[in-house]
Amino acid sequence: MPITIGQKSKSDFSNPLGFLSDCHRRIEQFLDVLIEVTSQARGGALNDDQRKGVEVALRYFREAAPKHTLDEEESLFPRMLASSDKAIRAAISSLEGLLEDHKLTDSAHAEVEAIGSRWLSEGILSSESTERFIELLFGLRSTYQRHIAIEENEVFPLARNILSKADLATIGREMAERRSINFKALESNLNALMEAESQ
Repeated sequence: MPITIGQKSKSDFSNPLGFLSDCHRRIEQFLDVLIEVTSQARGGALNDDQRKGVEVALRYFREAAPKHTLDEEESLFPRMLASSDKAIRAAISSLEGLLEDHKLTDSAHAEVEAIGSRWLSEGILSSESTERFIELLFGLRSTYQRHIAIEENEVFPLARNILSKADLATIGREMAERRSINFKALESNLNALMEAESQ
Protein backbone atom coordinates (compact mmCIF):
# COMPACT_ATOMS: atom_id res chain seq x y z
CA MET A 1 0.00 0.00 0.00
CA PRO A 2 2.33 2.74 -1.24
CA ILE A 3 0.71 5.90 0.13
CA THR A 4 2.40 9.22 0.76
CA ILE A 5 1.21 11.86 3.17
CA GLY A 6 1.86 14.68 0.73
CA GLN A 7 -0.23 13.58 -2.22
CA LYS A 8 -0.95 16.46 -4.57
CA SER A 9 -4.40 17.98 -4.36
CA LYS A 10 -6.48 18.44 -7.47
CA SER A 11 -7.39 21.92 -6.21
CA ASP A 12 -5.21 24.65 -4.73
CA PHE A 13 -6.05 27.43 -2.27
CA SER A 14 -7.58 29.55 -5.02
CA ASN A 15 -10.39 26.96 -4.94
CA PRO A 16 -10.83 26.40 -1.20
CA LEU A 17 -14.04 24.37 -1.50
CA GLY A 18 -12.37 22.06 -4.00
CA PHE A 19 -9.40 21.77 -1.66
CA LEU A 20 -11.71 20.79 1.21
CA SER A 21 -13.23 18.08 -0.99
CA ASP A 22 -9.73 16.83 -1.82
CA CYS A 23 -9.10 16.58 1.93
CA HIS A 24 -12.20 14.41 2.22
CA ARG A 25 -10.73 11.98 -0.30
CA ARG A 26 -7.55 11.74 1.78
CA ILE A 27 -9.54 11.20 4.99
CA GLU A 28 -11.40 8.34 3.30
CA GLN A 29 -8.20 6.90 1.87
CA PHE A 30 -6.20 6.91 5.10
CA LEU A 31 -9.13 5.53 7.08
CA ASP A 32 -9.41 2.72 4.52
CA VAL A 33 -5.69 2.01 5.00
CA LEU A 34 -6.14 1.61 8.75
CA ILE A 35 -9.18 -0.63 8.28
CA GLU A 36 -7.44 -2.77 5.65
CA VAL A 37 -4.29 -3.28 7.72
CA THR A 38 -6.28 -4.08 10.86
CA SER A 39 -8.44 -6.56 8.94
CA GLN A 40 -5.30 -8.26 7.61
CA ALA A 41 -3.13 -8.31 10.73
CA ARG A 42 -5.82 -8.52 13.43
CA GLY A 43 -3.47 -6.97 15.99
CA GLY A 44 -0.56 -9.25 15.13
CA ALA A 45 2.91 -8.37 13.92
CA LEU A 46 2.93 -5.90 11.02
CA ASN A 47 4.97 -6.42 7.88
CA ASP A 48 6.89 -3.47 6.43
CA ASP A 49 4.10 -2.31 4.12
CA GLN A 50 1.48 -2.59 6.85
CA ARG A 51 3.65 -0.71 9.35
CA LYS A 52 4.29 2.06 6.82
CA GLY A 53 0.57 2.31 6.08
CA VAL A 54 -0.32 2.64 9.76
CA GLU A 55 2.45 5.18 10.38
CA VAL A 56 1.45 7.38 7.45
CA ALA A 57 -2.27 7.18 8.18
CA LEU A 58 -1.82 8.01 11.86
CA ARG A 59 0.45 10.92 10.94
CA TYR A 60 -2.15 12.25 8.53
CA PHE A 61 -4.90 12.20 11.15
CA ARG A 62 -2.55 13.64 13.78
CA GLU A 63 -1.05 16.48 11.72
CA ALA A 64 -3.07 17.25 8.59
CA ALA A 65 -6.69 16.40 9.38
CA PRO A 66 -6.95 18.91 12.28
CA LYS A 67 -6.13 21.71 9.83
CA HIS A 68 -9.09 20.61 7.70
CA THR A 69 -11.34 20.88 10.76
CA LEU A 70 -10.03 24.39 11.46
CA ASP A 71 -10.57 25.33 7.80
CA GLU A 72 -14.24 24.63 8.32
CA GLU A 73 -14.70 25.82 11.90
CA GLU A 74 -12.64 29.02 11.68
CA SER A 75 -12.82 30.02 8.02
CA LEU A 76 -15.80 28.54 6.17
CA PHE A 77 -18.65 28.06 8.65
CA PRO A 78 -18.38 31.49 10.37
CA ARG A 79 -18.58 33.28 7.02
CA MET A 80 -21.58 31.22 6.02
CA LEU A 81 -23.32 31.94 9.33
CA ALA A 82 -22.57 35.67 8.93
CA SER A 83 -24.29 35.73 5.54
CA SER A 84 -27.60 37.57 5.27
CA ASP A 85 -28.79 35.11 2.62
CA LYS A 86 -32.07 33.49 3.70
CA ALA A 87 -30.83 30.06 2.61
CA ILE A 88 -28.37 29.95 5.49
CA ARG A 89 -31.20 29.86 8.05
CA ALA A 90 -32.27 26.45 6.77
CA ALA A 91 -28.68 25.19 6.89
CA ILE A 92 -27.92 26.21 10.49
CA SER A 93 -28.95 22.85 11.98
CA SER A 94 -26.75 21.05 9.45
CA LEU A 95 -23.77 23.23 10.37
CA GLU A 96 -24.39 22.66 14.08
CA GLY A 97 -24.51 18.91 13.45
CA LEU A 98 -21.24 19.04 11.54
CA LEU A 99 -19.56 20.86 14.42
CA GLU A 100 -20.81 18.15 16.79
CA ASP A 101 -19.38 15.52 14.42
CA HIS A 102 -16.00 17.23 14.70
CA LYS A 103 -16.03 16.78 18.47
CA LEU A 104 -16.97 13.11 18.15
CA THR A 105 -14.33 12.36 15.53
CA ASP A 106 -11.65 14.25 17.47
CA SER A 107 -12.32 12.02 20.48
CA ALA A 108 -12.31 8.85 18.38
CA HIS A 109 -9.10 9.85 16.60
CA ALA A 110 -7.36 10.45 19.94
CA GLU A 111 -8.13 6.86 20.91
CA VAL A 112 -7.14 5.55 17.47
CA GLU A 113 -3.83 7.39 17.82
CA ALA A 114 -3.20 5.85 21.25
CA ILE A 115 -4.00 2.28 20.16
CA GLY A 116 -2.24 2.59 16.81
CA SER A 117 0.90 4.02 18.40
CA ARG A 118 0.91 1.20 20.94
CA TRP A 119 0.64 -1.32 18.10
CA LEU A 120 3.63 0.26 16.36
CA SER A 121 5.76 0.43 19.50
CA GLU A 122 4.91 -2.95 21.05
CA GLY A 123 4.48 -4.93 17.84
CA ILE A 124 1.16 -6.57 18.76
CA LEU A 125 -2.22 -5.67 20.23
CA SER A 126 -4.34 -7.58 22.69
CA SER A 127 -7.59 -8.99 21.35
CA GLU A 128 -9.49 -6.39 23.37
CA SER A 129 -7.46 -3.52 21.91
CA THR A 130 -7.83 -4.94 18.42
CA GLU A 131 -11.60 -5.13 18.75
CA ARG A 132 -11.75 -1.60 20.12
CA PHE A 133 -9.54 -0.36 17.26
CA ILE A 134 -11.85 -1.98 14.70
CA GLU A 135 -14.92 -0.56 16.45
CA LEU A 136 -13.44 2.95 16.40
CA LEU A 137 -12.39 2.75 12.75
CA PHE A 138 -15.76 1.53 11.51
CA GLY A 139 -17.49 4.12 13.67
CA LEU A 140 -15.34 6.82 12.09
CA ARG A 141 -16.09 5.49 8.62
CA SER A 142 -19.82 5.66 9.28
CA THR A 143 -19.61 9.18 10.72
CA TYR A 144 -17.43 10.43 7.86
CA GLN A 145 -19.71 8.95 5.19
CA ARG A 146 -22.68 10.91 6.53
CA HIS A 147 -20.63 14.01 7.38
CA ILE A 148 -18.91 14.25 4.01
CA ALA A 149 -22.17 13.67 2.12
CA ILE A 150 -23.79 16.61 3.93
CA GLU A 151 -20.83 18.88 3.28
CA GLU A 152 -20.38 18.00 -0.38
CA ASN A 153 -24.07 17.79 -1.31
CA GLU A 154 -25.46 20.61 0.82
CA VAL A 155 -22.92 22.86 2.54
CA PHE A 156 -20.29 23.39 -0.15
CA PRO A 157 -22.86 24.10 -2.93
CA LEU A 158 -24.59 26.57 -0.58
CA ALA A 159 -21.26 28.22 0.21
CA ARG A 160 -20.58 28.66 -3.52
CA ASN A 161 -23.94 30.40 -3.87
CA ILE A 162 -23.92 32.70 -0.86
CA LEU A 163 -20.24 33.60 -0.37
CA SER A 164 -18.60 36.26 -2.47
CA LYS A 165 -15.50 35.59 -4.51
CA ALA A 166 -13.67 37.87 -2.07
CA ASP A 167 -14.84 35.69 0.84
CA LEU A 168 -13.68 32.55 -0.92
CA ALA A 169 -10.33 34.17 -1.73
CA THR A 170 -9.88 35.10 1.93
CA ILE A 171 -10.79 31.58 3.02
CA GLY A 172 -8.17 30.21 0.62
CA ARG A 173 -5.58 32.62 2.00
CA GLU A 174 -6.35 31.57 5.59
CA MET A 175 -6.11 27.91 4.65
CA ALA A 176 -2.68 28.46 3.11
CA GLU A 177 -1.51 30.40 6.16
CA ARG A 178 -2.81 27.64 8.45
CA ARG A 179 -0.36 25.32 6.69
CA SER A 180 2.48 27.87 6.80
CA ILE A 181 2.46 27.97 3.01
CA ASN A 182 3.90 31.01 1.30
CA PHE A 183 1.25 31.52 -1.31
CA LYS A 184 2.94 34.29 -3.30
CA ALA A 185 2.85 31.84 -6.19
CA LEU A 186 -0.92 31.75 -5.73
CA GLU A 187 -1.25 35.51 -5.41
CA SER A 188 -2.17 36.06 -9.05
CA ASN A 189 -5.06 33.58 -8.79
CA LEU A 190 -6.31 35.11 -5.55
CA ASN A 191 -6.00 38.66 -6.93
CA ALA A 192 -7.90 37.62 -10.05
CA LEU A 193 -10.76 36.40 -7.86
CA MET A 194 -10.78 39.69 -5.96
CA GLU A 195 -10.77 41.73 -9.17
CA ALA A 196 -13.61 39.66 -10.65
CA GLU A 197 -15.66 40.37 -7.54
CA SER A 198 -15.19 44.11 -7.87
CA GLN A 199 -16.31 44.21 -11.51
